[in-house]
Amino acid sequence: MKKSASPDRNTPRGNNATTRKSRNNNLSHIMFRYVLITFGMTLFAGAISYKLFSTTVIDAEHWNNKANVELQRIDTIAPVRGDILAADGTILVTNLQYYDVRIDFGSEAFAKREFVENLEPLCDSLARYFPTRDKDGWRESLQKQYNAEKKSHSYKLLSRISYSELERLRTFPFFNSKNKLKTGLIEEPYKKRDCPYGDMARRSIGRVGQTKECKEIHGISGLEKALDSLLYGIPGTYKRVAFTNRIGNWTDVPAVDGWNVTTTIDITLQDILEQELNTMLDSCEAEWGSAILMEVATGDIKAISNLERDKNGKYIEAYNRAVIAYEPGSVVKPISMMFALEDGLVDNIDEVIPIGASFAYGGGRPISDSHFNAQLTVAGVIEESSNIGMARIIARGYDKDPAGFVKRFDDIGFFEKMNSGIFEEERPRIHRNPSRLDMSRMCFGYATAIPPLYTLSVYNAIANNGRYVRPRLVKGLSREGIDSVIPVSYIRDRICSETNAAKMRTMLRRVVDGSRGTGRRMKNCKVPLAGKTGTCYHLDTVTKQYDHAKKRLAFCGFFPADNPRYSMFVLTFHPRKNLLGAASSSGTVMYNVAEKMYSRGLLGDATDFHADAPADPMPPVINAPATPGAYNMLRTMLTGRLKPRVITTPQGTCGDTAMPSVLNMSFRDALCSLEKAGYSVTFNGTGRVKKQQLIDDKKVLLTLSNI
Repeated sequence: MKKSASPDRNTPRGNNATTRKSRNNNLSHIMFRYVLITFGMTLFAGAISYKLFSTTVIDAEHWNNKANVELQRIDTIAPVRGDILAADGTILVTNLQYYDVRIDFGSEAFAKREFVENLEPLCDSLARYFPTRDKDGWRESLQKQYNAEKKSHSYKLLSRISYSELERLRTFPFFNSKNKLKTGLIEEPYKKRDCPYGDMARRSIGRVGQTKECKEIHGISGLEKALDSLLYGIPGTYKRVAFTNRIGNWTDVPAVDGWNVTTTIDITLQDILEQELNTMLDSCEAEWGSAILMEVATGDIKAISNLERDKNGKYIEAYNRAVIAYEPGSVVKPISMMFALEDGLVDNIDEVIPIGASFAYGGGRPISDSHFNAQLTVAGVIEESSNIGMARIIARGYDKDPAGFVKRFDDIGFFEKMNSGIFEEERPRIHRNPSRLDMSRMCFGYATAIPPLYTLSVYNAIANNGRYVRPRLVKGLSREGIDSVIPVSYIRDRICSETNAAKMRTMLRRVVDGSRGTGRRMKNCKVPLAGKTGTCYHLDTVTKQYDHAKKRLAFCGFFPADNPRYSMFVLTFHPRKNLLGAASSSGTVMYNVAEKMYSRGLLGDATDFHADAPADPMPPVINAPATPGAYNMLRTMLTGRLKPRVITTPQGTCGDTAMPSVLNMSFRDALCSLEKAGYSVTFNGTGRVKKQQLIDDKKVLLTLSNI
């Protein structure tokens, strides 16, 4: 029996059925994914639509209120702080812009390949112009940031660099890319108060900073604080405004910049004073020193310096002791003597006063002097600084009314605030109702506390024929085309008569010129000096006892003595060696300052040495140029007038070479001549060429000498 044949699965009909079934399965999968994606997009679009509707309709009031709050916010615009200028307009303090520079290593646009290629030359440039690290140090630091797994977006590369330094940085390899985004450089500008002259008069000028009460930048010491309301200016305001495509800042009230303050400081005199004070302090290893130089007629403080010894033995600008009250010592005696003259207690400065070994007065320890005098004239009391003589004179008028002596200080305005422009300024502290004992000590400088500036102001009045001018550190204000000058003012029009002022100047002159004056070592100055020494022991604030190992040494006076133009106070504390007296320490500063001012023609008349010229002087020596033409021209011009002795070295050879001779030439002329001839030059010594030596084919050694 024959079996029926079954259909072959490999026939085309079987293949078609399988294909149709596979297609149906794929289509169902595609449709499922399509529906799923469409549903997801619909949900997302629905969420967006709902959020849009919610924001613009449901929560519209909330967002409108928030926008209004932002638009109504008013912020402050900080004004530009005014500059502080010297008397001649030279800038002492100004605002300069500095930059902190960072690198964003995590930026998507950062050019990694270029950075790696330029790393070596970049580090070389950084090490050369910003040597806070060497080349290896810069490479290590930059590679560490570049290779870090979590790259920094604000790595600080440099701090506090100027605009010129920033411009130089932009020329370095890698940083000189035209596309700034690829370098990752971030420049953060900020303003900084800068002093072109460093610490010159720094304590008197003062500093700025944030205070506990306010985050704004205000003055915190010195002139910066005393005149902060003028220097700071008036802040402005700005608000947020909706522009077409953004919300931006709109200036509502513009800021008004601060006033520029012109001080009385003279840069030249300030430099002289600081140098001389520093030299003196260094010589005697004193703990600190303070000095003020003031113009007699105007009260202008032309120079002021306060130096203190640091832990390294160097002297740096320190606390402003010129306006801090200390027991003054004997520099108060001329003030007491002025009162005695005005009150008629003495009249003739040659009147003889009994002195003796001691003076028991007021019930305390008898008053004594550093050396014995049986008697002294009234002028001698000041000249030899007699405590006994001063106490005897003052006791004549105020024995029964000690408070009357203090009232004399009050009468001349001595207790009033000077308002000099220095913020730390203190007032004198003198007991208003003293005992007889206190009064007898006050008159020669103890039992009181007086700032040097106040003492100097009275000496200045004596030099100014009795007119009591107010010391000042500010002479003018300027801003936006306005230039105002602050006039000279007076504490009192007059505190003594011209006659008595002249007597006081005579007595103070004798302190320096007299054979027994306490300041006689200052006598040989080219400028006649007048003043008074003062010595006072340091009062320990803990034990309330005088420390006889520590002294304050003062000298206060004026110059030129016959026609005073400047007054000066110098205070030295605790010298340890060499200059241990008031005249040898503090007086030396005034001596040297006066001589330097004289030598530079700063006291009115130029220095003139004609009086010391020899009757038959040697003719001048002229070192003529080597070229014959220049030599002949020079000789023609000078012959018959100066009749000089001309020393010339003719152009020629030296030895067997064609090297020009430069003997007797100045180094500059010799260098020019030899380099033009193709030689390189080395030299020893200073002065003119005394010897020239050919070292090799084109190298010359010059020996210079001033002899």
